[in-house]
Amino acid sequence: MTSNAKPAAVDLAAEESRKTAKRDALMAIEKQWQGDWEHRGVFEVDMPSDDSVAPEDLHDKHPKWMGTFPFPYMNGVLHLGHAFSVSKIEFAAGWERLQGKRALFPFGFHVTGMPIKAAADKIARELEMFGPEFAVPEELETQLSELSVDSPKAGGTFRGKKTKVAAKTGNKKYQFQIMQDQGMSNAEIAKFAHAEHWLEHYPPIAISDLKAMGCKIDWRRAFLTTDHNPYYDSFAQWQFNRLREMDKIKFGKRYTIWSAKDGQPCMDHDRQSGEGVGAQEYTCIKMQVLNWSEAAQGVAGSIPELKGKKVFMVAATLRPETMYGQTNCFVGTKLTYGFFQSSKMDEVYVITERAARSMAFQGLSPADGQVVQLGTISGQDIVGTKVNAPLSHYTDGVFMLPMDNVLATKGTGVVTSVPSDSPDDFATLRDLKKKADYYGIQPEWVAGFEPVPVISTPAYGEMTAPALCEELKINSQKDRDQLAAAKDIAYKEGFYNGVMTVG
Repeated sequence: MTSNAKPAAVDLAAEESRKTAKRDALMAIEKQWQGDWEHRGVFEVDMPSDDSVAPEDLHDKHPKWMGTFPFPYMNGVLHLGHAFSVSKIEFAAGWERLQGKRALFPFGFHVTGMPIKAAADKIARELEMFGPEFAVPEELETQLSELSVDSPKAGGTFRGKKTKVAAKTGNKKYQFQIMQDQGMSNAEIAKFAHAEHWLEHYPPIAISDLKAMGCKIDWRRAFLTTDHNPYYDSFAQWQFNRLREMDKIKFGKRYTIWSAKDGQPCMDHDRQSGEGVGAQEYTCIKMQVLNWSEAAQGVAGSIPELKGKKVFMVAATLRPETMYGQTNCFVGTKLTYGFFQSSKMDEVYVITERAARSMAFQGLSPADGQVVQLGTISGQDIVGTKVNAPLSHYTDGVFMLPMDNVLATKGTGVVTSVPSDSPDDFATLRDLKKKADYYGIQPEWVAGFEPVPVISTPAYGEMTAPALCEELKINSQKDRDQLAAAKDIAYKEGFYNGVMTVG
């Protein structure tokens, strides 16, 4: 049996070899000439030395061409997208060589920025969580196995729902799993907890792949975009120094997505999640507390740090021009708010903790990045507090009232109310007037506070929100779908066709 089996195995191998013979022959020729090119330095291009012509005529006699490729980021191997893009300049370099030009194609590798550091930090955390063998607990394994990648339906149009980061990682939750898919051992993966190892590992693989593609690159000129290459690093420094001397750039602060953990800006492709998210600018409205509600008075009175200080409810709005029509202010009854020390030592802000963290990096806290919380108070306790609303028609103050859909993850958790132009505000104020007992408020907190005209539109007049609520048959603040539609109409109508009637 043994003697019969060997010839069969040999025949099978021979058959496979015959199937790939042409391919193997072509690849052998390819490797032969690629080796010859590298040995002779065919693609190494230097400045010509020709004393027979004047320097200004040098390029006429020895025409030149140079092309570059956007530096690929070295947090992984090159992929098909890189091959597609590099093929264009590769073709151009070959064409220019055929025209008799000295065609220079240098190549750089992008290794600055946060992605490599972030990925290295993830490996370090995963080593702490799972150990050197990356043993994921059984309950987490179960959760990971339930992850799936959306597939297009047969005959349908594929629409990508994932960010670029998610598209690269697929359904892998952990960084070590992504690297295991590249065939790495656990021992090798552990080395990537150090950012420097990424610089040592991926660029040589990229160079090997580009050489295998036959790219006409002068590899003497390859470099990494850090101080690993002092020449490129000094070039980048020179650029910034010259631009600063010319007053083209300045050092300072600007609005951006900030990583409090890393202490620096976190650009789009630096993030593990949240790609495409930008900074949202709000205008904060400071409303000084005139009279606390009974419940809030008890809480505020128990915090000695508030003694002798002005306390402000701080609302965040996208439409400060409408503050003339403010009739009240909303809080979420199920939210917890904090008393936070502001940059002015005699002023305290009542906002959510999330808002306080964001404001701490904008010069609104005692020290940059420092959150000083003096105490907490529930939204329910705040209801009934009277505050001064700047610019409002109601100069004697307005009341803090409850609202169902106030979110702690949006703005400051304190919401201004302009019922003449906001359908949500109008519907909520109307509910509170109709059912004061149900919502646990005093009738006098809403009595006499009627919508104030601020913006006039051709379609809805000076009371856009009330008109839309009537048109769309919105009966309460719980009619979420209709209110969303009304809000969209009201804001577009006001923005494109509205005319301010006050201010």
